[in-house]
Amino acid sequence: MNAADSHIADPGASTATGAVVTARGLRKAYKNKVAVSGADFEIGAGRIVGLIGPNGAGKTTALKAILGLTPFEGQLSVLGKDPRTQRDELMNDVCFIADVAVLPRWIRVREAIDFVAGVHPRFDRAKCERFLANTQLHPKLRVREMSKGMIVQLHLALVMAIDARLLVLDEPTLGLDILYRKQFYQRLLEDYFDENKTILVTTHQVEEIEHILTDVLFIRDGRMVLSSPMEDVAERYTEVLVGSDALEAARALRPIDERALPFGKTVLLYDGVPRAQLSTLGETRNPGLADLFVAIMKGTYA
Repeated sequence: MNAADSHIADPGASTATGAVVTARGLRKAYKNKVAVSGADFEIGAGRIVGLIGPNGAGKTTALKAILGLTPFEGQLSVLGKDPRTQRDELMNDVCFIADVAVLPRWIRVREAIDFVAGVHPRFDRAKCERFLANTQLHPKLRVREMSKGMIVQLHLALVMAIDARLLVLDEPTLGLDILYRKQFYQRLLEDYFDENKTILVTTHQVEEIEHILTDVLFIRDGRMVLSSPMEDVAERYTEVLVGSDALEAARALRPIDERALPFGKTVLLYDGVPRAQLSTLGETRNPGLADLFVAIMKGTYA
């Protein structure tokens, strides 16, 4: 067993009580590849969960299973329903956004509102129009006439007007500059999220969503290799900045990863080693989610 495998969550460690999504042995195989291989995970109500993994790790396949868009093996419950047999009922409480490029370029603002109002029973047109009143988006404006930032505003208005219990976001800010990426997540927090809603988001911009997440799921080769609340991640993992004089002593404590810095400094990452013990070696700190992701995923890209 390699270092990353030691991070696999115990599927029996939590119960399904209050869970929005519960998966046990979730598996999906395509003709030439197993995309999701016996994944076990839970997503609790009122949480913001980041599903993070390298390309081809199974993120999108897992989302499709949750949304009832692909058949699968194993057990999967979403809001107490089986997505394979109860998808129509499930979609009354679920909202899904892939990325801002999905809006057709010919559609006008008013037509986009009409469409969502027609397909989602929990869409509040008045709420959507109140949000748009604070933007430059007028009803006759077409998507092809908008900047990417304006399209983000339209997406946000459409999403925040849907009173869904589960919001699934698959790379929602792909291709946007940092200003609009930050705006997207901030407005989502301020104007949409509450204790009755759950958000599941995948993204490659790990650093930008770290501060809003309550939980994190790392997926590698179709398996969940880390499933944890963010506060537990902070308690479990520690980075230590050590000088060359303490490097061998630090390595003796079996870090799960290390990376060299200029001027003879090295950062070592530990799993479960008491911080008081590590503080004798150098400066300790909580690892960033991106650094933790890289450490656990090492070897995946090879």
